[in-house]
Formats: sequence, structure tokens, C-alpha cells
Amino acid sequence: MFTISFRLKRRTVITAIVSVLAVGILGCLILCLGKGEADAAAEPQTLYSARTDEERIEFLNSFGWEVQPQPAEVMELTIPETFDGVYKEYNEIQQRQGMDLSKYKGKRVKRWTYEITNYPDEPQVVANLLVYEDKIIGGDVSTVRLDGFMHGFAADSQRLSTIQKA
Repeated sequence: MFTISFRLKRRTVITAIVSVLAVGILGCLILCLGKGEADAAAEPQTLYSARTDEERIEFLNSFGWEVQPQPAEVMELTIPETFDGVYKEYNEIQQRQGMDLSKYKGKRVKRWTYEITNYPDEPQVVANLLVYEDKIIGGDVSTVRLDGFMHGFAADSQRLSTIQKA
């Protein structure tokens, strides 16, 4: 039978324990922060397919909107790298409906505009869909009047009372 004995100074033992605890805490922080970033990346921004007019119209129908079968306008635009006040307000609408344009800063997107035919008590209302790589990433429902309104896709979503032109 072997017996091994060590003689350690109290300071050495305390230093070793503190070092092990520090490494353990640092490891936990790294894992937790990494998991938080992965969770944020996986957070639900449900991307809806928008390859065809049928898919885009089906998306709008899911909110109760009936639209003309052909888009009134299709145009390409670039989401700015830096959001001014108007884009910040617009992105707030997107965030309230589970979307976020800040992920697409600097990207070229298509805006598909459809005329809504069943908006209550309001003529000339359109739905704008922002599409990136055949997925709906944002959009709004708005009037074409300068003193009109704008809100998210849901009929009961919070309105911006006036549309500001950039």
C-alpha cells in the first residue's frame, strides 16, 4: 500500500479554488451567451413564401383581405443601411407584427402592391408586401391619400395616422 501526502500552503489552495471557479463561471457565461445568440437567430420571424401571386394573395387573405388578382405595382428598393425617423417608425410596425427590417439593411427587396377591395369604409387602400429571396419580410396596409393611414397586415393593428413621404 502506497501513501502519498502533499503539503500545500493555504494560499495555494485558495488560489486553485478561485481559479477553478473563475474558469467554470467563464465557461458558463460563454455557453449561455452563445445559446442566447442562437435562440435570437431562431426567434420566430416566420417567413412566408412569396414566389407566386397566389402565395402572396393567400398571405393577404389570411388576414381577411380580398385583393385584385394582379399587383398594382412591383418595384425594387433598397432597405437603407441607416434608418431615419420614417424608417424607424415603419420598422416598429414590422416588429409589432413579428417582422424586423433591420436584418435586411442594405439589401435589395421587391415591393409588391395589391389593391384591397374589401377595406371597410375606405376607398383606395393597398397592401404592400416586402419580399426578399421569395419570402415576405414585411409590409403594410395603407391608403394612397397623403393624409391617410398605415398599419400592419392585421385589420386591428395599431395605425400610424399619417403617412410621411421620404
